[in-house]
Order: sequence, then C-alpha cells, then structure tokens
Amino acid sequence: MFFEAIFLAFCINGMKFILAKKLEMSQVFRPDGTVVPVTLLQAGPCTITQVKQVEGDGYQAVQVGFLPAKKLAKPQAEHLKDLPKFQILREFRVDDASAFKRGDNIDASSFTAGDVLDVTGISKGKGFQGVVKRHGFHGSPATHGHKDQQRMPGSSGAGGVQHVFKGTRKPGRMGGDTITVKNLEVVEIRENGILAVKGAVPGSRNTVLELRTV
Repeated sequence: MFFEAIFLAFCINGMKFILAKKLEMSQVFRPDGTVVPVTLLQAGPCTITQVKQVEGDGYQAVQVGFLPAKKLAKPQAEHLKDLPKFQILREFRVDDASAFKRGDNIDASSFTAGDVLDVTGISKGKGFQGVVKRHGFHGSPATHGHKDQQRMPGSSGAGGVQHVFKGTRKPGRMGGDTITVKNLEVVEIRENGILAVKGAVPGSRNTVLELRTV
C-alpha cells in the first residue's frame, strides 16, 4: 500500500522524478537481437525532505534527499532533524505538491520500462582547451607559411572598431556545465534499484543525476 500511494502521487502530478548515481555503461540485447547501448544508474532510494507550497514559498516543489551522510553542518542537521542524514538535497518543481508528504520514500520501482526521461547532470570537466577541441575550429594548413599555426584560432578582432567583441569563441575552460539530455528511454529496471537507460548521460562515474519523466 505504501508504494502504491507513492506511485499514485506521481500519477497525480503527471511526472515521475528521482535522484540517481551514474554507475557505468553497458549494453542490452533486445529480443530481435539488436544491441542497445545503455547507462546503468543507481536510482534512489530517496526521501522527501521538504514540500514547498505557493502560500509559504511562492511556488510548488518537492525537495528530495539522496545518499546517506555521516555528518552535517548545523543548518542541514536542523533541517533534517527528524529524518536520516543525506549528502545531496535537490528540488523538483511539481504541479501539485499537496500530493506529497515529508518523509515519504521514492525508489526505482516507480518507473517502468519504456518511460522517457530527461536526465540532468554536470558534464565532465576538461580543463583549459583550445578552439579546435572547444569549438570545433578546423585550424590552419600545415604548410605554406603556417609554421606552428595548425591549431591557432586565427584573426578574431573586427577591423573598424579595433576590439574583440564579447562572446567571440576563444580558448578557455571546457566542461563542468549543467547539461540536460532529453528523451532517453528506460530499457530495463534491474534489482537493487538499477535503471538501464538508453544512450549516454552527463558526467563521470558516481555523478549525481536528476531524472524526470517527459
């Protein structure tokens, strides 16, 4: 009955959501023999730590806790005083927050094979990179007066105004951005709350991801 109530709450809001940890990539064979590349995600278990309403907070959202923590700072400890300690707290906007209750649990059993997800996470950091890798510049020819210029950006300033405009593509820090990959299919739901999601998702191993159904 408990899990039925949680699933009913999801249906009322029209969106399922959960926090997950990226494990690794693998592959699944469909019955017709085709191979599907998948990413294995440890989805939940999560606990609802706060329910926000329009009256008190100005918007409707559900705050979810994920991954147990050994020790918390005083503000976080007070916020979770009657709940387990969590490393990660994230919010999900919902249409009807009244369907949720603080202390309810969410796990991978709420999802079914065939669900379509939007997955949000922080992409791998690649450090300071040049324009060829960062922006896909082709570079210069290797000969005919182009010594040591193969991967250079070339001229970038406008002649009339004598300065480089803001937003011009330049070398710089690459990666470490919040990325959302849309419309990924849940291929399988395995034991211990592991979801096999078709395709690749942002981040490296152990990255925490936000999963939402479309």
